[in-house]
Amino acid sequence: MAGDRPEGGEVPLLYSEGNVAARVALEREVRGWSTIELAERVTRAGIKMNQTAVWRIENGTPRRRINLDEALAFSRVFELPLEELMSPPLEGLDIDGRRLVQEAVEAFYEARDGRDRLHHAVVAIADHIKAHPDSSRAIHEQCLRLMGDERDARTLSNDIADGGHY
Repeated sequence: MAGDRPEGGEVPLLYSEGNVAARVALEREVRGWSTIELAERVTRAGIKMNQTAVWRIENGTPRRRINLDEALAFSRVFELPLEELMSPPLEGLDIDGRRLVQEAVEAFYEARDGRDRLHHAVVAIADHIKAHPDSSRAIHEQCLRLMGDERDARTLSNDIADGGHY
């Protein structure tokens, strides 16, 4: 239908190289990276790229083409699924909103990884105490020494006694 087409007559693609170029610029800005820093990160991800190439992808006329290996490297560097990188940016979400969401997502994963690490450490200590029951008191005292806060040390000791953090 003619009414479904934009002014130029082309149907916009949900996933396109143009979207990748727009998303590269947006994702770089959200993270506060320069074009030089992004090029260095892509290079460390295994695809040689320089600052000029990033600028031409984002701003060039004509825009520099992006090959599949480069798209995958951008996806890896931005920690986004390729499908998301190829999608148009969400409307109604400004750069500050995107930065806040990015920060929350990163904090979420760091906290999750920290909880997992704590759980594994607590389970290992609980197993150690089962194998060496005489060490229980010294382990709890060491928790207090290292933590310095009696309430926090008691919480950790209770997790150990329960056999896990979760």
